Amino acid sequence: MLDNPRSHGLWEKTAPTAPVTVRLEGAGTADVVIVGGGYTGLSAALHLAEAGTNVVVLEATEIGFGGAGRNVGLINAGMWVMPDDFPKELGPVYGERALTLLGNGPALVRETIRKHDIDCELVENGTLHLAVGADGLKELEERARQWQSRGAPVSILDATETERRVGSSAYAGALLDMRAGTLQPLAYARGLAHAAVKAGARLFTGSAVISAEKSAGKHVVRTAQGKISADWVIVATDAYSIGPWAVTREEQVHLPYFNLATRPLSDNLLRTIMPGREGCWDTKEILSSFRMDRGGRLVFGSVGALRGTGTGIHKKWAKRSLARLFPQLGEVEFEAEWYGQIGMTDNALPRLHRFDRNAIGFCGYNGRGIAPGTTFGKILAEHILGRLPEADMPLPVSDPKLPSLRPLKEAYYEAGAQIAHLAGERF
Repeated sequence: MLDNPRSHGLWEKTAPTAPVTVRLEGAGTADVVIVGGGYTGLSAALHLAEAGTNVVVLEATEIGFGGAGRNVGLINAGMWVMPDDFPKELGPVYGERALTLLGNGPALVRETIRKHDIDCELVENGTLHLAVGADGLKELEERARQWQSRGAPVSILDATETERRVGSSAYAGALLDMRAGTLQPLAYARGLAHAAVKAGARLFTGSAVISAEKSAGKHVVRTAQGKISADWVIVATDAYSIGPWAVTREEQVHLPYFNLATRPLSDNLLRTIMPGREGCWDTKEILSSFRMDRGGRLVFGSVGALRGTGTGIHKKWAKRSLARLFPQLGEVEFEAEWYGQIGMTDNALPRLHRFDRNAIGFCGYNGRGIAPGTTFGKILAEHILGRLPEADMPLPVSDPKLPSLRPLKEAYYEAGAQIAHLAGERF
């Protein structure tokens, strides 16, 4: 996007086209104006439009430009934090409610894909959270215990079964989560956009919101060339937020994350490396993730930004890592490379904000945007439609909370990833 091959990489190359959109020009009206064309905004638009609501979506750049079009494509259940930490952070009512909703999030994603026939390379074989050493396995065993106590279909695999499923002997075991899976993330975002348009939503791209005000009881949202007056505003900009609701970006610390895609692997290699096509990531503090796309490309990623000195450091580290994990690969060449930013809140949990009367939004997905974004978009639609009162929302309404030393922390994460990868995986 924007003639930058490192913004969306492989996903831009292989995703079906987005619906044809134009910039907003002139004045218009709507029942609901949604700011942001990622999973949350598009899911909300789809559910509102299906209910007959007059919906306008304003996207600053292109559909799926932010995290929705750059992520690894793991459809995870829950969040990074342990299940038992939800009620500790949110209280017993909201904690278990949010945990149940997000645990069921992948099912909603699958249901949405099937209902609207979205071509997004859906694979439903689960994910593998891979244990690095005994400490990693102990962590996963506790995570599994907490999920199993709530009836979730997760299980611990021993080292032998993990090696069979992954094709590498590097791990002490794994947590298999059969709720989860993988998809092509930009294709999914564009598929949601097509479905929303078909249902009657109006989508405008290249239409960054520059101001928002109230007039005669309506929200008036302005872009450079137009404006929309609406009864409701959904703020769905999250970690890439700019303009009037930039606070949703400012309350999150950006963690850079890159992905590299190999050329399509041979049939022999595909029989030994992730033959079940589960999405994988490990328990390291500076984690690695990997998965296959539909074309047989191995997509490998970790913390870091592909810019400046980071480009060479991270790519060389990735080649060394792949040589250790999968020596059968031989010499690796990358077909595509890209990176983005993960927005991290101080407690690694999402937030619900009411910015004004009838102006609302979720943010802070902490690298788990696919299922939570889809789910929270539907929740916002149900709330606006009067089907879900505020007291029954999955999160309590909170005020934005700005982290201390955010720019310093972000610089530290980017530089720290370079230092770790410069030294890492050297034999």
